[in-house]
Amino acid sequence: MSIQEIYNYIWVDEQISTAGQPTAQQFISVAEDGFQTIINLAPYNPEHSIEDEAGLVRSLGLRYVHIPVNWDMPLESDFETFEIVLKGLSAGRTLIHCVANYRASAFYALYAQKNLAWSEQQAETFRAAIWKGSDYPVWDDLIARIRMNF
Repeated sequence: MSIQEIYNYIWVDEQISTAGQPTAQQFISVAEDGFQTIINLAPYNPEHSIEDEAGLVRSLGLRYVHIPVNWDMPLESDFETFEIVLKGLSAGRTLIHCVANYRASAFYALYAQKNLAWSEQQAETFRAAIWKGSDYPVWDDLIARIRMNF
């Protein structure tokens, strides 16, 4: 099974990919493909989550970081935690995921704009691959507030 089959998968570069929720089999493929770290931005939800995702990921020899971001009330502190985690990663491949790659693509676009010299246009183009046609004012407000601190 190819990791590109993960829902809304986006390859960013040799180190980072973002995606929606992988299946258990897809996590195995992620490990086999050389990833070292999984960052999950979705709160546990029996409808969308894998039971004991942390245990599965760790059993595959990967580092697991869970930052549960409430979809209806994302916080600037959620992004700040995400930023600290990314800055603290050692070399190696990282998969950032949530349910459908909305949280993951938004947070990574903000991170890249703030820390990797992406322009706002680059960040918005990256995010648009997932968000195009979406209307989530609470997220638009969060993104605007975070950008004010760049």
